[in-house]
Amino acid sequence: MAMTRWNATLAARNLAELATSRGGEMERPFLACDDGRSFSFAQFWALAGRLAFALQSAGAKPGDRIAVQVEKSPEAIALFWACVRGGYIFLPLNTAYTAAEVTYFVGDAEPSVLVVTPQRKESLASVAAGVKATVLTLDDVGGGTLVEGATREVADHPSTWEDLAAILYTSGTTGRSKGAMLSHGNLASNALALVEAWAFTPQDVLIHALPVYHTHGLFTATNTLLLSGGRILFRRKFDADDVMRLMPGATCLMGVPTFYTRLLQHEGLTRAATAHMRLFISGSAPLLAETHRAFSACTGHAILERYGMTETSMNTSNPYAGERRAGTVGFPLPHISVRVADPASHAALPAETDGMIEVKGPNVFKGYWRNPQKTAEDFTGDGWFITGDMGRISADGYVTISGRAKDLVITGGFNVYPKEVELLIDAMPGVLESAVFGVPHPDFGEAVTAAVVAKPGAVLDETAMIATLRQHLAAFKCPKRIIVLQELPRNAMGKVQKAVLRERWKGK
Repeated sequence: MAMTRWNATLAARNLAELATSRGGEMERPFLACDDGRSFSFAQFWALAGRLAFALQSAGAKPGDRIAVQVEKSPEAIALFWACVRGGYIFLPLNTAYTAAEVTYFVGDAEPSVLVVTPQRKESLASVAAGVKATVLTLDDVGGGTLVEGATREVADHPSTWEDLAAILYTSGTTGRSKGAMLSHGNLASNALALVEAWAFTPQDVLIHALPVYHTHGLFTATNTLLLSGGRILFRRKFDADDVMRLMPGATCLMGVPTFYTRLLQHEGLTRAATAHMRLFISGSAPLLAETHRAFSACTGHAILERYGMTETSMNTSNPYAGERRAGTVGFPLPHISVRVADPASHAALPAETDGMIEVKGPNVFKGYWRNPQKTAEDFTGDGWFITGDMGRISADGYVTISGRAKDLVITGGFNVYPKEVELLIDAMPGVLESAVFGVPHPDFGEAVTAAVVAKPGAVLDETAMIATLRQHLAAFKCPKRIIVLQELPRNAMGKVQKAVLRERWKGK
């Protein structure tokens, strides 16, 4: 990354140096876990150093990829920082992915080490063997061969801001999943921008109930607190009763829309119960304006919605001090530029005009792993990243996401590539054709939905079809509903009109 305003005055040369320079007092409390364990920042940092040694002992060299499919734990977070300290590239994988899905990611990234839960070691052994990767295990309470090999710390590798820190795979609507390459500079700049935009200080205490295999829980939540010197109440999963119990001792909650719809159903959610909290943040999926209004009426807090993606981390945010406008994602974050452009010419469009959202800044990824053609396609000639999201910017600067140029479905913060699901449905006995699309859902943002046409004389059973799909797909990819139609709606050119399907079946 070229020297920019965000790092021009930093003495740190990489993410590890930045963490130790900004992380506050080494002995300060950092992680308090729901299993009773706690870590000071010094203990957490030492754990990361020991895990880096375990990876080194397993044969990892600087620049190697470390693929990780484990349950949420302090060690899982420390494993990312072990990669930062050792010069390795962290590759998190959704715990819902099947062995067949993991095979693709491992084959594409060719990691030297694969860290998995003890239960998955046997099923993934042949996958690792295919790329000659060493398999280590890690459970959710700090056990496994990874930790057993973490016997001493290593000296930090002298990485630079340009070096890769992570590869996160993201789905598109055509082709296979692509690995977004994120550098030390990408992650550092975004975390510092969020500390500034959201006014985080060492007095902040975050309730962390997000998964840690994607950018929201892994980077947005954790890095922001680490670089502000704050503290984290680390929960393995979201539970409304648990979150309500923690609020009197916390200041912030980062969540997905599901968190807020569930909290609204809790009888204990009141202004008094949330009085100690200063900030509720939502992302990863669209927050319904109805949810925004209901939460504000119940608690007096306006949820702060922001917009980001795997390739860029966070791009925009509603203001900390100012109107948090329901249905919008606010303004560009510090040092980040956002424009709405004509999709064909990429010329900037005037305010209140729908177009393609494009982003430029130190947060924007370096490109797709081993895919220079797709990288070139997704950047304009003047260096703007083409997000694939359609939207507009109001006259007073608020960004609104109006849809996606392609048919990607985002459910619970996860991307679902419709063609992958359609291919499996089309291969089922009795199915003539299918179309997978998303409809609004109060908990998940969008619900994966499939419309299918049966072959003449065939009878399709929705329950059986969904059960079959669950054998081949992660649960979040499976349709919540399969609708049998006489025919799919098409335009004059014969193309299936998914917009018609979305409109017809929303709210039903």
